[in-house]
Amino acid sequence: MPAFMLRWGATALAIGVAAHVLPGIQVDGVWAALVASLLLGLVNVTLRPILLLLTLPLTVVTLGLFALVVNGAMLALVASVVKGVHVAGLWSAVLGAAVISLVGGFLSWVLQPRPRIHVETRRSAHMP
Repeated sequence: MPAFMLRWGATALAIGVAAHVLPGIQVDGVWAALVASLLLGLVNVTLRPILLLLTLPLTVVTLGLFALVVNGAMLALVASVVKGVHVAGLWSAVLGAAVISLVGGFLSWVLQPRPRIHVETRRSAHMP
């Protein structure tokens, strides 16, 4: 559960960063960012794989760039449902999705707990 909470918070913060950096995205408050982050995670788990599969030929032809449009569409869908999150258009959504992905991924990577590794070496009494 802590990993989920960490990713959720990182995505909410990334949505706030995207709203601050991009003029086409507006978030009215922290609660709107948290709700949008939760809903974006649910949409990305359920609806996004289906859309990526349906648009696979177009994604292959564009060398993967159409996946960015699918990500933007997911953000626009979430913005249309969550009160307090506004996206000006598809291109704002595509840029916003790219910023959210980069910032959220970076924050999750920086904030995730690292496993401790303990290495023990012993000298053998029978060294050649």
